[in-house]
Parts: sequence; C-alpha cells; structure tokens
Amino acid sequence: MTLHDLLESHCAPLDASQRLDPAAMAPYLALLDGWRLEDGSIRKTYTFGNYYQTLAFVNALAWVVHREDHHPDLLVQYNRCSVAFNTHSAGGITRNDFVCAAKADAVYAQGAAH
Repeated sequence: MTLHDLLESHCAPLDASQRLDPAAMAPYLALLDGWRLEDGSIRKTYTFGNYYQTLAFVNALAWVVHREDHHPDLLVQYNRCSVAFNTHSAGGITRNDFVCAAKADAVYAQGAAH
C-alpha cells in the first residue's frame, strides 16, 4: 500500500467487522504526515495565513468528502482547521478514514498560500 493507492481509492460502506486495530493503523499513519490517533479518531490540524484561506480549504474539503460520502468532524478557527475522521457506522477507524485523510492532505497541498 502506498499514498498513491489511498489517493486513488474511494470510500465504501463498512461495518464493525472492518474496524482497524492500532497495529493495522500503523502502516496507514506512516504514510500520512502529521496525522495522529486521538480520542477514537485520526486527527490533523492544518494552518493558514488567514480566515479566508481556512474557509477555502474547508469548502474544498467539503466537496471532496461529500463525493466520498465520508464526513469528518471539523474545528474551524481563524487560521487553522482541525480535521478528525472516524467511521461512525463501524464504531471506529477504518480504511475509509485514511483514504479521506490522504485526500485532505492533497486538498491542502493544492492551496495557493498557507
């Protein structure tokens, strides 16, 4: 599995049998810079130059995750946004969360200014 594999993947309906344990999460976390396991989710905080850039990221991310039908919890502040993924239907963290985390990083990387 590579970062490219995650970016090319799409979310699928999952249930509790597809939850990942911490050992199974480790290779995914190793692929994603800055993501950490916290309170039953994977989480990362992105920083921006101002509120407009923060909201532009949130809107772009909303479009991507809506297409994946896998929606994160967001904490939006003036110059940062914390993103947390978990799979509610599975009661934990699944591959879907890592697919969307990789896509969130790609959205951030495409931003003109941070």
